[in-house]
Formats: sequence, structure tokens, C-alpha cells
Amino acid sequence: MSSKLRVLCFSTSLDGYGAGPSQSLENPLGLRGHELFTWFMGTRTWKQMQGQPGGETGIDDDISAKGFENIGAWILGRNMFGPVRGPWPDESWKGWWGEEPPYHTPVFVLTHHPRPPLRMKGGTEFHFVTDGIHSALKQATAAAGGKDIRIGGGAATIRQYLKAGLIDDLHLAISPVLLGSGEHLLHGIDTHALGYHCEKHVGSSKAVAHVFLRKQS
Repeated sequence: MSSKLRVLCFSTSLDGYGAGPSQSLENPLGLRGHELFTWFMGTRTWKQMQGQPGGETGIDDDISAKGFENIGAWILGRNMFGPVRGPWPDESWKGWWGEEPPYHTPVFVLTHHPRPPLRMKGGTEFHFVTDGIHSALKQATAAAGGKDIRIGGGAATIRQYLKAGLIDDLHLAISPVLLGSGEHLLHGIDTHALGYHCEKHVGSSKAVAHVFLRKQS
């Protein structure tokens, strides 16, 4: 079975934003961006990622946990790795997550500025790809060993792969939040013309709508 390129558990606002404006060290998801993930942060899956006990079970947790199954590699935009812009001033910044990131696989970070691979605890190794989305996908596919590749974001990275028609599955968690500005996910992209359709949608007790899109073969 060949690898699929997937977007899973990606939260958007009701007005279509995948992140708020003005991303910074203090606001990794932009201003008010954390509000998009209220549904996720109480789940057992989230708690386990933080090394904490407990957490809620149910629909949201089941969907969150499935988002990590059969994933052999990740692709991230540079903003998802950190707030540093331009050439790397040094190699001190190693991501938002501390010494043991939650990926536990090879991760391919899109950037315009080269940097040596970065091996972290728990099996995560960041590779910095400077020659575009197709190269990152090719490298991630080789590293995944037949498992799927998950795009972790951000919105701009997902948009690039969507426009290229390369994403097989797209799961959006639509939160009951109006951001008003930030990074819009689907603006100007004709997903219908690209062959995507809504395969199913699931509601939850957290008032989030899980929408699953799939590209027709």
C-alpha cells in the first residue's frame, strides 16, 4: 500500500482561518489562535503528549488519537517549527516543544534557508528542505517506509499542497470561533474543481465540527 499525504486534526475558525495574526514566541498560533484548539486541549491524547495524566475520552479524543496512527513522517512549514525569520542566526532554536517533540518520526521542514538535520529525543529528526514542496514530499515518502505522511501545517503549507492537488485526505476541525483575520486556509482555492469532496462530518460535545474531505482518484 502506498503512502498517503494527509492533513489531520487541523483546526479552523468558522470564518475559515487556520491561525490568528501576529505569530510570535508568546503566541505560536497567532493572536487568539489557541481558541481554535479548545476542543483538543482537554483530550487524553493531548494530555499524553504533554506527559500529563488524565484527559477526556470520547469522540474528540478518538479522532485525535487516530490522527497519529500509521504516520511515518511529517511535513511542516517553517512557522510551525518556530518564530525565527530569515537566515538562521544560530542553531539554538530547536522548536516549540522542548527536547522531545510529539512527532517521533522524521519531520521535513520547508524553509528557504539551509540548516543541518536536528535529531531530538523520542525519535524525532528535523530535516530542513530548501528546494520546495515536491522535494519535501519525495523525501518524506522515502522516510515513511510505506506509512502515511501528515502535514502539520501551517495554513500556507497546506494551501501549497492543496493547490498542487497532492493531499489525499483533509480533516478539518471547525471551531465555533470568529477570528476575523489571520491565515485563511481555503480562500481562492477551488477544492471542488481539484476533486475534493466531503466524505463525512462528525459533531462532538465540544461544539466542534469534524469535516473529512477526500480527493477523488
